[in-house]
Amino acid sequence: MQKNVEKMTINYSPNFDLKKRHKNKIKYLIFHYTGMKNDKLAIKKLTSFNSNVSCHYYITSSGKLIQMVPDLYTAWHAGKSNWRNDKSLNHNSIGIEISNPGHKHGYRKFNDKQIKTLINISKTLIKKYKINKKNILGHSDIAPSRKVDPGEKFPWKLLSKNKIGMWHDINYKKKFLMKKIPKFDLQKFSKYLTKIGYRINYSKSFQIKQLTKVFQMRFRPEKVDGKLDLECFIIAKSLKNLK
Repeated sequence: MQKNVEKMTINYSPNFDLKKRHKNKIKYLIFHYTGMKNDKLAIKKLTSFNSNVSCHYYITSSGKLIQMVPDLYTAWHAGKSNWRNDKSLNHNSIGIEISNPGHKHGYRKFNDKQIKTLINISKTLIKKYKINKKNILGHSDIAPSRKVDPGEKFPWKLLSKNKIGMWHDINYKKKFLMKKIPKFDLQKFSKYLTKIGYRINYSKSFQIKQLTKVFQMRFRPEKVDGKLDLECFIIAKSLKNLK
């Protein structure tokens, strides 16, 4: 744990709330990708007075760790967001940005050095602030109508094996599981997602499709099409009562 801290460098961002928060306020860990072409552009944006965005930790393309906002200050990384009964998750979360060009600039797999650094800093933060695995989320989880990061190439399953974040134990391979489920089960699927923690207006069909896509990116990345199929339904059902 100490070795990881020694490797960390500091490049502070001006984009944070001046009022210090108590450590007990921190209950979420939120992962993002930068969506920028390279580290230089991403760091420039995250440390610019005019950008109004920041994060607590930044992981470069080579896996180096940079702290941009101290833990006990609110960084501006989540924006308009919801999870369960919490809104505006900036106030009670720590945000980690990981260098990746994102879907608009040639989205690619996160490399081993980045993931190793992510696992190390995440374990440190989870232990320090007693963060529940159900509260370790992607930006798309808390803002599904407007965000898709960290995307389908983010290794949630691998992280869960390191006790970082939630995952399921559904591993069906039969093709029939990919078939679309009856429309009347959409309401039940929506209820499962609400129990997991997602918040969105389920009465709008385009939002349901977007939320299904976000859910697939997170829990069934092999096929991301926004179409609710039986496999997604079963996965959601298995996660709704996760402890």
